[in-house]
Amino acid sequence: MSEHIIVGMSGGVDSAVSALLLKEQGFDVECIFMKNWEEDNPYCTAEQDYNDALLACNHLGLQLKTVNFSKEYKEKVFDLFLKEYAAGRTPNPDTLCNKEIKFKAFLNYALKLGASHIATGHYARLDISNGSFQLRKGIDGNKDQSYFLFMLNQQQLGKTIFPIGEMTKKDVRNLAKEKGLPNHDRKDSTGVCFIGERNFTEFLHQYFKSDPGNMATKGGKTVGKHDGLMFYTLGQRQGLGIGGGHSEKEEPWYVVDKNLKNNKLIVAQGHEHPDLFHSQVIVEDLHWISDYTPSSNELNAKIRYRQKDQPCSVNISNGTANVTFEKPQFAVTPGQAAVFYKDDICLGGGTIESRN
Repeated sequence: MSEHIIVGMSGGVDSAVSALLLKEQGFDVECIFMKNWEEDNPYCTAEQDYNDALLACNHLGLQLKTVNFSKEYKEKVFDLFLKEYAAGRTPNPDTLCNKEIKFKAFLNYALKLGASHIATGHYARLDISNGSFQLRKGIDGNKDQSYFLFMLNQQQLGKTIFPIGEMTKKDVRNLAKEKGLPNHDRKDSTGVCFIGERNFTEFLHQYFKSDPGNMATKGGKTVGKHDGLMFYTLGQRQGLGIGGGHSEKEEPWYVVDKNLKNNKLIVAQGHEHPDLFHSQVIVEDLHWISDYTPSSNELNAKIRYRQKDQPCSVNISNGTANVTFEKPQFAVTPGQAAVFYKDDICLGGGTIESRN
C-alpha cells in the first residue's frame, strides 16, 4: 500500500507541481485547500485560488477537499498582527501562519485523516544529520522561503515534504506547462489573503482610527503631519507627504523611528542617512529548529525576506540574542524576524525587539 501524503493546495503553480511530482513518484496523493479568511473582502482571492486549485487537481485526477481554519487564523495570527501594529511594530504574519496554521492546524488535520506526511509548495529542502532534521535553503536563491519557516520544529519537519525545493521557479513553470497544468503561467501571489492587492494603509484604516501627530526630525523640527504611527514602517519613503521648504536638500524623506510617548514620527532625509542604519540588534522569542542553541561562530542572518545573508556575531544569553552585524543594516524593524543561517542551513531565529 502506497504512502498517503496530503498536499496543501493554494491555487498556485508551486503546490500543483508538488502534487504532480508526488503522484508521479507513486504516492497516494490527496489535496486539501485551506480557507483562512471568512470576512467579505473584494481583494481576497480565495475563491479564485480555490477554482485554480480545483482545475489543477482535476487535470491531475486528484480529489480536492476544503478545510476551514478561519477561526484559528484569526485567533493565532491576525489578532497578534493587529496587536503588534497597535504597539507601533511591524509584524510578519507569514512566519506565524506557517507555525500555527500550515504546519500545526493543517498538519494535525492531515494526520487525523491518516496521512504520513503533508507536502507544500515551499522552496526549501530537508536533510537529516545525526538524527536531527535540518531545514536548508531552496536551490533557487531568488525564491528560497526558509526565512518564513524558521519557527518550525523537529516534529513538524519530520512530517513534511517540500517536493520542489531542488527546483528553480523557471523549472517549476516549465514542468507545469509541459504537463498541461492550467495554472502553469499564473502570477505569483504577492501578499497574504486578508490584505490582497491594495494599499496597505487603506487596509489598516479598517481596524485603527487615525491618531494624528507631528512628523519631526531627530533635532525636533516639525516637517509634516502623520495619521497615526501604526500606519508607517521604518525605512518607509512613499506616502509621507513632506513637500519642499523644510530643508535646503532635495533628497527624499524616510521614516527612521517612532516616538510612541509623544506620538511623533521621526524622519530624516536621504537613503544613506546614518539614522536609517544599525549594527546591533536585540532578538527575542528565539526558536532553534534543532532544539538546541547553536554555536555563535560564523553565523549569517537575514532581517527581511530575499535579503542576502549578512555576516554577524551572535551573543546568546537567557533566551536573547545580541547580534552585531559586520555592516550596518538598513531599516532594522522591531516586530520583524531575524533568521540565522550557517551556510545554507536555517538554524532558527526570533523577533527583532530593538536596535542600536
